[in-house]
Order: sequence, then structure tokens, then C-alpha cells
Amino acid sequence: MKSALSDISIESIKGIGEKTAASCHKLDLYTVFDLVEYYPRRYEIYPHPTPVAELAVDKKQAVCVAIIGKPTDFRAKGMQITSFQAGDETGRMKVTYFRTPYVKKQLMAGRRYILYGKVKQGRVMEQPLIFSQDEYDQLQKGMWPIYSLTQGISNKFLRKTIKTVLTGYRDTLEEVVDYTSTLSVKEREHYHLMPLSEALYQIHFPDSDEMYQQARRRIVFNEFYEFLNGVLELKDSNTRYINHFPMIETADTVRFLEALPYKLTNGQKKAWAEIREDLEGKYVMNRLIQGDVGCGKTILAFLSMIMSAANGYQSAMMAPTEVLARQHFEDLIRMKEQYHLAIHPVLLTSSVKGKIRKEIYADIASGEANVIIGTQALIQESVAYHKLGLVITDEQHRFGVRQRDTLAGKSQEQPHIMVMSATPIPRTLAMILYADLNISAIHELPGGRKPIKNAVVGPGYSDTALRFMVKEIQAGHQVYVICPMIEGDDEDDSGLKNVKDHARELKNLLPETIRIGTLTGKMKPAEKTRVMEAFAAKDIDLLVSTTVIEVGINVPNATVMVIRNAEHFGLAQLHQLRGRVGRGDDQSYCIFMASDEEAAAGERLGVLKNSNDGFHIAEEDLRLRGPGELFGERQSGDLAFRLGDIITDSQVLLDARDCINRNGQWTFDPIV
Repeated sequence: MKSALSDISIESIKGIGEKTAASCHKLDLYTVFDLVEYYPRRYEIYPHPTPVAELAVDKKQAVCVAIIGKPTDFRAKGMQITSFQAGDETGRMKVTYFRTPYVKKQLMAGRRYILYGKVKQGRVMEQPLIFSQDEYDQLQKGMWPIYSLTQGISNKFLRKTIKTVLTGYRDTLEEVVDYTSTLSVKEREHYHLMPLSEALYQIHFPDSDEMYQQARRRIVFNEFYEFLNGVLELKDSNTRYINHFPMIETADTVRFLEALPYKLTNGQKKAWAEIREDLEGKYVMNRLIQGDVGCGKTILAFLSMIMSAANGYQSAMMAPTEVLARQHFEDLIRMKEQYHLAIHPVLLTSSVKGKIRKEIYADIASGEANVIIGTQALIQESVAYHKLGLVITDEQHRFGVRQRDTLAGKSQEQPHIMVMSATPIPRTLAMILYADLNISAIHELPGGRKPIKNAVVGPGYSDTALRFMVKEIQAGHQVYVICPMIEGDDEDDSGLKNVKDHARELKNLLPETIRIGTLTGKMKPAEKTRVMEAFAAKDIDLLVSTTVIEVGINVPNATVMVIRNAEHFGLAQLHQLRGRVGRGDDQSYCIFMASDEEAAAGERLGVLKNSNDGFHIAEEDLRLRGPGELFGERQSGDLAFRLGDIITDSQVLLDARDCINRNGQWTFDPIV
């Protein structure tokens, strides 16, 4: 979407000074329109109060109680704890606060309050929010947005500021331009699309559940419609380009395959035959290699690059992270030396500086370097290629179609394009998302790999999981622990684990000899690279991370993954995360730890327990999730959509494709 608000700094908003703006920048909020597009991650819906006798364990509830007696203070483990009794006509409960002595001033013995929070065993409510009856009555009338926060930025601030923007710039919001702006009123009505300006308001401050769903549908439709138009443009531009980089299979690839200590699987053989046919054909290749983590896509990329070099052309392979690019480069260097390959690889990333960077630029421009591996540094304006005949993007769902097109545009003529993805996507959706590509799907793993052993458990398994992690680390292995949030905040009592707090918790619970690191997407690229390289070098035993490790890290020594609050992720993403272990010769394990026993026993997580097949899991994800869970955390996050999810919103994706098709544009499907 484009808006005039994109040119207005957030510092123009009353009340936002230099310090607050700096905190906003940590959330990538720089302009007024950034605030408009900073969608809530969930909503708080305040329920009717529950009698004390009917309170359920591990569930957020409201309770209307009177304070019994005076609150008492005591210290435990260096913390000041405030505790008091409360009750209603049905029973009593205990209320506890940590490091908040001022709470005593808010409470009067005998007076009734509404407490809202999670109840522990023994009818203990910890850190509940406190409201008067009138305050709570107002809260029950709406759905309250909960945003991702950082230090210095509260939900209260974001709610107030975003509401100010949405009301103060209402006329400007009606002029927002995007692909759907070209749709007629009749078309918008046919697809049940509310006006965009109203959707942008209702997504933040919905009047009702129904209005929220309509607003979300409109914004998700926009995202998919724009993405598919981009795919359409690529399809039109790539359609049957004459092959200006014709290749023939040489002895280089044949000898390489014969020398490998293993045989390609049938799926790899079929995909390699299709790649060769494309490279040798009359028209350029546009092919997606889709397969599960560990199915052997990378060796197909290496074979293609060797074939390209043998025919006198350059190839470029773009990876989403520097760590993954470096791993590809080191693997290729090792193979070059071991199998005497006639290639000259170079590695180009943002951390390559000065004289070495200039030398690499010169080698690429002259053609001396015929295999170039790197990150988005490959598409910088200063990089000039000599004879770029093949472009490969790894983990395609991490790149936009524009980035792929930009890399291809570095060639004097349209080059061959190969994209690789381990993201398991149902075939029906893949045919839409990758409609500009022919698809080669690999459904089997190389022989000798030990299947990952899976466990789906509730929070009561925590102590057992800790002992198991210690055992594996003491055996010389490494562990991942995945949390759905980066950091917690005092306003959010969702019960979701966050990286910062959980890392501190583990340091207190585990032996001091265990080295613990943290990794989040908000870290600076250099810091992320440092942490991932330290983990790969075995300098970190246990890595607490968000889903940022979903791609871009390959550590065969890591044998255990524990995923906290597992029910808050989509099945396909959980499978992607699981793929970070099981990459070596040792037995690996994945523990999906749900927030409660009910979620642990549910059908969704049971799919992961019983299957390691990503394609089967993707189909089950599509079947089970449907349009529900709209008030939970964002799910799979594929293809970097702000709000849309290709599984949960699959029907909206189909509607967006249908809308384009009604205009006579979408007339193609991939060759599978």
C-alpha cells in the first residue's frame, strides 16, 4: 500500500519526542503510515467474571472479589512479595504480586474489585490486573489491541497514538493506493471487501468480532492480491524467454555424481533430469525445487552451478542469512578440493569489507569467479557480473519476488532461475504462490537419516524436559529452545514464553557449566551472525531463540529442540523448526510443549507427533486450521505478509486469485 502518510515522520505527532521516537524506531516505526500498518498481534477480550469456586487452573479469567484483611509483605529469593486473601460468596482465593509493593495502596479491605489474570493450582492468582466494576464494564464493551512492544513503548501509548492517527488523518487514509484500488465497487462487494480506510481503523479498534473479521479479510485480501499481481508480472516477463545460456551436460557433473559417497534418491534423480532438460532447452529455466528439510536440494543446486561453470557461465546463489551463505560456500570449497571441481567460488556478504570486497568485485566482473554465493549483497548496484547464466535463491519464501527478479536483472540476458524452498505448502496453494515457476517436488529423504523422535507434552513435563536437555548436553550435544515472543511486558499476561525471560529462567535452573545464548530477529545482523556462528562452533550449548532459526542455521551436533507454547504456531512452521535437528548421525528429538494439557492432547499437535512428512503436515494444517484462531498469535508467517497466512487464509488467497482471473489475467498454472 502507498500513502501520503508514508512521508510524514512520527515525530510530527504531538507527544512523540526524540527519546520516544528512538524507542519507536526499534519497532521499525518511522512514519505515520508505519503506525497504521503496525497491526495488533492479538486482542484482549475481557470475559464475564467467574465465581471463585468455578475458577479453572492455567486459564485467564476475571473474578469479582472482596479483599479480606490487610495485604502482607515478605521476601523470597531476593524478591519482595505482596500477598492477600480475597473471596466471594462461593469461596476464597490467594492473590500474589511480585516486586510491586505499591499495590497495597490500591486496595482497601472489604471493598470489591475485579481481578483479571491466570489462576494457578490452589486458587492462587499471580499479578492480576485490578479494576473497579465501572472500569471493567467499559473494558467488556470492546476488543483491546495488544501490540508487540519494546522498552519505552507501552500498549497504552500505542493505542492512544494509533487512534489519534486514524482519526486525525481519516481523509488521507481514504486515498491509500494499492492494487485493489482498481477494483470496482461491484467487485469489492462480490468479495465482501469493506472500504480500506474503515478496515485500517477496525483492525486496530474493532467494534465487534464481525467487524474485526471483515477488516482482517480486506487487509489480507490486499496483501495476497498485490503478491499475486507481482507473480503475474514475473510470469509475463519470464514467459518463454529464449535460452541465451544453452548448456550441455559435461563430464564434470557425471564424475562428481560418481565420486559422491552416496547415490541420489529417486526424487533427486527426477529433479536433476528436469533441471538438465531446462538448462539444455530452447527456453530459460524457471523452476522451484520444493522438498522437506534435509531432502537434498542443495546438492542439486551445486550440480547446476558446476554444469553452468563447465559451459563457461557464472552462477549466483542467494541465501537468506550470512550464516547459511557461509555454510554453502564452505561446503562447496570442501567439495571442490575433495572432488577436484573446475570452479572458482567466492563468498559475498555484507561483512566482507575493504580490499577483499574490491577483489571479489573484480573477480566477478572479469568472470574469474564463476560461482558466487552470498546474501542480498549479491544484488547491490556495485556488483557487476560477467556472464551470469544461472540464478538460485535458497529458502525462496524469505525473499520477495522483486528480489529474485533484481538478481536475475544483473545478467545481460534473462538467466536461468532456480528457487529452492523447504517450506511445506499444500500443492493447491503452491500452484498459486509459485505460478510463475515449474515445480519439482522431492518427497523422500536420503537413506541413513534417523527419524526425529517427537513428543507432545503439557507444561507439567518441564522438569523432565530440563533433565533430558542436561543429559544431551553432557553427552556433547546441543539444544534449541524456541519461544513465541522476544520479550515480555507487564501489561501482557498471555502466559507466552519470551526469549529474554526464559533464558534467565534457564540460567537459574540449569548447571552453571551450561553455556546459554539468545537469538531474536530484532538483533542487528552482525550480532545475529555472531550468535549463530558461536552455536555452530559449539561455543553455545543451549540456544534460546524465536523462529528466526527457522532457516539459516545448520548444526548437525544439535539433537534436541524444545518448542514452548507450541499450539501458538502453525503446523507447517513447527515442522520447519523441527528440521533444525536431525541433521547429523545421532538420534534427535523434538519436544512440542503446549501451554496446557488440553492443547497437548489436541489433534493438531498430534499430527506432528505421528508424522515427519512435511507435505502431509501441510495438508493437515490446511484441513485443521481453517478460518479460526483469529485472536491468537500470527501463525506461519510465510512469504513475509504483514497479516496474511497462506494456510489460515487459504480461502482468501483463492478469492484473490479468482478476482484476478475474473479480469482475464490469471490464465496459467505451473507445470508439475
